[in-house]
Amino acid sequence: MEKFVVEGKQRLTGRVKISGAKNAALPILAGALLTGGTVRLTEVPELTDIYTMLEVLKALGAKYTFSEGEVVLHTPEITSAEAPYEQVRKMRASFLVMGPLLARTGRARISLPGGCAIGARPIDLHLKGFEALGAKIEMGHGYIEATAPKLKGNTVYLDFPSVGATENIMMAAVLAEGQTIIENAAEEPEIVDLANFLNNMGAKIKGAGTKVIRITGVKDLDGVNHTVIPDRIEAGTFMIGAVATHGEVIVENVITDHLTPLIAKLIEAGAEVIEDEDQNALLVRSKGKLKPLDIKTLPYPGFPTDLQAQMMALLATVPGISVVTETVFENRFMHVTELNRMGAKIRIEGRSAFIEGVESLTGARVKATDLRAGAALVIAGLVADGVTEVGHIFHIDRGYERFEEKLRGLGAKIYRVGD
Repeated sequence: MEKFVVEGKQRLTGRVKISGAKNAALPILAGALLTGGTVRLTEVPELTDIYTMLEVLKALGAKYTFSEGEVVLHTPEITSAEAPYEQVRKMRASFLVMGPLLARTGRARISLPGGCAIGARPIDLHLKGFEALGAKIEMGHGYIEATAPKLKGNTVYLDFPSVGATENIMMAAVLAEGQTIIENAAEEPEIVDLANFLNNMGAKIKGAGTKVIRITGVKDLDGVNHTVIPDRIEAGTFMIGAVATHGEVIVENVITDHLTPLIAKLIEAGAEVIEDEDQNALLVRSKGKLKPLDIKTLPYPGFPTDLQAQMMALLATVPGISVVTETVFENRFMHVTELNRMGAKIRIEGRSAFIEGVESLTGARVKATDLRAGAALVIAGLVADGVTEVGHIFHIDRGYERFEEKLRGLGAKIYRVGD
């Protein structure tokens, strides 16, 4: 099993280009099943999760090529309505093919999904939406089967603004009869990107990015060319890394509006964040002492749960007491034990973590417990005294394209080695 070896006391400086967003590319790839035409996507990150989704689509009848960030996908017919267990168990986002399969074929059979163990993340909201559109749901033997001769528009209220449920229901509704309204919808930029993709194929979606999305069903969709938005979580990770190491980094290919809550917190801590609108870039630097923070994760446009672990690595060496409250996932503090192994002083009370800043972290052997925890441990390793070994980096490979290569481009000493 591979691991990262990170040499500590590294100051990040230079420029880094952000890849396309994994969390936008995955639902868009699933949405390509809605048309028999050719879909051409650019700025698709080369990640294990992307390859897993492509293999799911191939098993359903899609033909594809993937090279240098461009996917060309063609699904003239759906040859199977059952997503293979081997792929679905690896990645939760593979469940996003259910809406497109239902819409195009009237049937979908999918095993219960896997992915990072950061919380229950139940799929009941997805199923509730499909049932509202007229699907019949049957569950048993680890599988979920949905059937609907023809989906019909309806109003769906989500008890929680789930990103995946919003995306899945939206994709099912684009070919349904009549109008569908999704209330209390998630507002993430990745949902807006999916809606733009579908609208360019001929769908009629209004309100994406707000709490109410209205979809008027159409008979069919065409092929399309589309560029995936930049990855705000990858951008945020490099921004936090720059501040944690008291460095100076220009983060290129970003949409600043998607990073507003992070930028506000970094400035509150004492960092500088300067926007270059002409270049779609942000200059992030930290020179003086940083101040502790109170952070509460919330659905977009609040502070993203996907940056919580990285911020905790930063705050571990900031003098004073910081408080991080996690409201999105109930099991997302697994990285705390690993950070404490490096000398951090973090204690958990319920859904809050209290971080007492220490003068320095110490290199240690730790393991990534999930995707973002892995990135946080690498940041901690860059800050620490000595050498840090981060194991289970397959988690990191799921969401960061050429992570160690980009870090080395900023002056970090980080190497991938076999265990």
